[in-house]
Amino acid sequence: MLTFGILALVILGYADALLAERHPSTSCDLSGARLQVPADQTQLIAPTYAPSFIGIGVGTQNYTCNATTSTYALVGAVGEIFDSSCLYGTPAFESAPTLAYDVWSATTGITIQEVIITLGLMPDPAVLGQHYYVPNPVGSGLSPKWDFTSSGVTAGNPNAYVIGVKTGNLPSSNSSDIDELMVKAVEGELASEVFRMETNGGQPPTHCAAGYSNIAIKYTAQYWFF
Repeated sequence: MLTFGILALVILGYADALLAERHPSTSCDLSGARLQVPADQTQLIAPTYAPSFIGIGVGTQNYTCNATTSTYALVGAVGEIFDSSCLYGTPAFESAPTLAYDVWSATTGITIQEVIITLGLMPDPAVLGQHYYVPNPVGSGLSPKWDFTSSGVTAGNPNAYVIGVKTGNLPSSNSSDIDELMVKAVEGELASEVFRMETNGGQPPTHCAAGYSNIAIKYTAQYWFF
């Protein structure tokens, strides 16, 4: 594991590369942005219109051990969503979640904010909001929530959130990465659909035993809000 001091040297190359790739004339306008989903699958259906927000999520997927099945069960997630709109149309747009994960997963003594800032992913990284789980408002169990009520351009808007239900999932070819998802809103006005794409990490070990402690597995992803 790298310490934050060593990380400060390592990420200089990442930052320089990303800054070189960024289009200096970008207006951060998403009107021309279109989500591209993998071909030859039917789980994810991309909207044909532009998103309202695109962000990079950095955080943890949280699990508890199901003693009956000896497997981990998802009990939530905690993450920060950073605005990546200004990266759209650059080579850095697709690579940013992976670069963030490489640092986030390999270091100790670093905060989520420091991952984004030190990588130079955005010149002035803005937090769009937070991601976590809440009781399902229309059924049982827990549901994912993206909460933009206290950050960015939507700060102070009590309806700037979305609670959703999964309507499609596409497993990753890498067993350590969580699925890509299509989520439909059931409450809130932030978006009618949310897509989790470009996932890195987040999968728990395949087995556990009774008495195992809850675990938090680091992950990053790209989120599209429509």
